[in-house]
Amino acid sequence: MIALVLGASGFIGSKLVSRLLQQGVHVRLVTRSDNLAYLSSNEQVEIIKMDLLDRTAPFDEIINGCNVIFNCAGELKNINRMRGLHVKVVQNMINACQRLSLKSNCSIHWVQLSSVGAYGKGDGRCRVVTEETVTNPHGEYEITKTDADKIIMSSEGSFTWSILRPSNVYGPGMPNNSLRQLAKIISKRLFFYIGFHRSIATYVHVDDVVSALILCASDQRAKNQVFNVSNDCYLDRVINAIASYYSVSIPRIRLPIPLVRCLVFIVSRVVSLPINQERINALVSRTRYPTSKIEAVLDFSPSKALDSNIEDIF
Repeated sequence: MIALVLGASGFIGSKLVSRLLQQGVHVRLVTRSDNLAYLSSNEQVEIIKMDLLDRTAPFDEIINGCNVIFNCAGELKNINRMRGLHVKVVQNMINACQRLSLKSNCSIHWVQLSSVGAYGKGDGRCRVVTEETVTNPHGEYEITKTDADKIIMSSEGSFTWSILRPSNVYGPGMPNNSLRQLAKIISKRLFFYIGFHRSIATYVHVDDVVSALILCASDQRAKNQVFNVSNDCYLDRVINAIASYYSVSIPRIRLPIPLVRCLVFIVSRVVSLPINQERINALVSRTRYPTSKIEAVLDFSPSKALDSNIEDIF
């Protein structure tokens, strides 16, 4: 099998490549980064150095001979690149897949790394999000990722697909610093709970995401299916685990949501704070992402809970 990996130098993509190589898979990488140069001497690896947004990118050549395509490419910072990378590149690649299938009568399976951001953000109310929940993305990253999902799902011919939507992905080397910032506040004994309901932490370990991606590529039951993957737990379990890691007292103080929002609004106009309205939303969220479907269809469930693997965020 030849697997094409897009976004191979990223947090999730790089770990996916390592796992595929361990399994003896021949991997073709498309990257504009030099971070993967260390793999150039590996006989299992083929590196194509290019920017997929280049108008002259030879998409037919890139996918020729591949059995599966893992699309882990994602632009997190530059908003001007998001639609091009998330939507236009996907459309161009799928068009190439369809042309190839007509010429050689072969089928290519596409595994798309998406996000539960496709369903929108919670506001503190109880919400259970499943694969049947109507998409309602906010923000250019989430909107363009969701648009790409729609293109993939509407594709016809011998082309098949699987879409994996993880919640917040954590693990060694993660680029998202929100958990580390939270841990810093707890270590200084400055953390307090917001609101009087138990909030939900929606995280999934990168190793579990990689396992699910590979399963989507190898299991026939995953074809033309969307799967959410998360390892939800109560936020206070995560807070307690971090406090234990730093050997500090477990936080007990709880303040009303309206009071905290008002204080943050006023004080943030004068000084910079480690918390904002969006962060408050995350800390009071009661959204859940059940893994019932991926468990039933693929016999898969995440194995690494955040509160039991807290050292992986540091």
